[in-house]
Amino acid sequence: MRHYVEMPCRSLVAARRRGARPLAAALAFAAVSAWAQGAVATSPPAPPEVRNSALDAPLFYQLLIGEIEARQGQPGAAYQVILDAARRSRDELLFRRAVEIALQARAGEEALTATRAWRTALPRSQEALRTELQILSAMNRLDQAAEPLRALLAAATPAERSGIIAAVPGFLQRAADPARGARLVEEVLAPYLETPATRVAAQIAIGRARLTAGDGTRALELARQAHAADPAAQAPVLLALELLPSRPEAEPIVTDYAARPDAEPALLLLYARALTSTQRYAEALRQLETVTRRKPDLAPPYLTLGALHLELRHAAQGEAALRRYLELTEPAAAPASAASAAASGGGEDDRSHAPAQGRVQAWLMLAASAEQRGDYAAAERWLARVDAPERALEVQTRRASMLARQGRVDDARRLLLAMPGSEPKDLRARLDAEASMLRGVKRWKEAYEVMGQALKLQPDDPELLYEQSMLAEKLGRIDEMERLLRRVIELKPDNAHAYNALGYSLADRGQRLPEARDLIARALELAPGDPFITDSLGWVEFRLGNRARALELLQRAYASRPDAEIAAHLGEVLWADGRQDEARRVWAEARSRDADNEVLVETLKRLKVRP
Repeated sequence: MRHYVEMPCRSLVAARRRGARPLAAALAFAAVSAWAQGAVATSPPAPPEVRNSALDAPLFYQLLIGEIEARQGQPGAAYQVILDAARRSRDELLFRRAVEIALQARAGEEALTATRAWRTALPRSQEALRTELQILSAMNRLDQAAEPLRALLAAATPAERSGIIAAVPGFLQRAADPARGARLVEEVLAPYLETPATRVAAQIAIGRARLTAGDGTRALELARQAHAADPAAQAPVLLALELLPSRPEAEPIVTDYAARPDAEPALLLLYARALTSTQRYAEALRQLETVTRRKPDLAPPYLTLGALHLELRHAAQGEAALRRYLELTEPAAAPASAASAAASGGGEDDRSHAPAQGRVQAWLMLAASAEQRGDYAAAERWLARVDAPERALEVQTRRASMLARQGRVDDARRLLLAMPGSEPKDLRARLDAEASMLRGVKRWKEAYEVMGQALKLQPDDPELLYEQSMLAEKLGRIDEMERLLRRVIELKPDNAHAYNALGYSLADRGQRLPEARDLIARALELAPGDPFITDSLGWVEFRLGNRARALELLQRAYASRPDAEIAAHLGEVLWADGRQDEARRVWAEARSRDADNEVLVETLKRLKVRP
């Protein structure tokens, strides 16, 4: 619901609807006809019994006049006419229309008057109560919301009540004072905490309201209580997932539920996505594999599963998962796919979206994987399937990358330069793609020059500055790298990657180690749990001589993200600790996934360890 500005009634009469859709006279007749049809009941025997509609001639013309007034930009007159008709007919559809006219004119008082007239005429109408609550919230009149909220709950049947309790925070979500709204929710729902049938719903509703008000401690406490009361309930898990970014201690609620054999796949998918967002890929994989094992015909998990496997350099598993996703989303598989979408709550696998989004994404990932394997013909076959203009630059960038890998860098650059578009954003996108292609074949100097052209277009773009800093580091221009990273931090103080890159660079060169630790610690505050930042902190601790702490951090990072660079650092700490067999095992695992990783290759060479 939009935030509506109150208007006196006299202003409403003169107000004109802003942004109202055109309403042809035929639509006015159609609206009246729809109302009339709703008032006519027929019985099945033939000939059907005919009952006269409650729509008499005066009421018909009254509704017609009201709709014409609305169409002609006279919402005040339309409101008065429709509300009068609603009162006379006691029809819910007409009360709803009167409220709609008032809201479109941003007249909160009149919308509230209509809902209260609606309640008077139809005391058992739950829709009237819900509408009144939403309007009171938008007008920030929470002091008046307790009565309709209690009435709504009292009017519900026992079977409906838990669902309505769960919806209570949503009625007040637009309140200007969330803390006040949370107190209201807690006050109104207090009696329902005493009843076993509604206790969990009330705990979660209060917890959600508290979370909206910024009270994560209370929200977590209520989520724990609700989960303990009903370990199979999904609502406490959803609240815990919302809490995870700021309250990692909510995770045991999720993991406890995820271990259940009857865990809902949609919740496991949400958990996997939460893990992916913090780069806990190994754990995310386990959740996705659980879902695909229990629901092998559910399509969405395979797309994420494929992406994660490819990110972790598991090419065969990644491609297999993506092929399975494509198989399940083929047009011929529509019935199974529809069931799949329903089971997962819709989303990626909806038939109207999968071909344009999920399938295109799968094709592009399969092309990238084939390119990594050196199978350029297969990569081109996947790219040829993509018929999405908005992904054209991505497709051409992939093709340019393949040309560059085959030594045809000039051809690759010409391909990107031929892309259409003369706007600055188009030029920036092409330059970014060209720099990315050159980085892929380690043409650092040329990539640096191209990125410099992009920076001339947008000299204070934090992303471009960060990329240029990484290229400066590759060229050995350490002072420039530091200057660029400090500029990124100045422009975007919450950029965790800039703090981490600067701190890691200092640590790797053994310089200003206390400062390096402070920078990396700040990065970890901004991105808690990030395995690459945890790796950086472990590396600086090793450089500082804190071997035990370094080992703890690096093992945690590697368990979360078994990346070759993290493996190089972990193996070196194990090697220095005299645990050479463990170090060799870690390095062997890393080489099996990414044998060409520069940090891994350099580490093994420096320590004189034979592969």
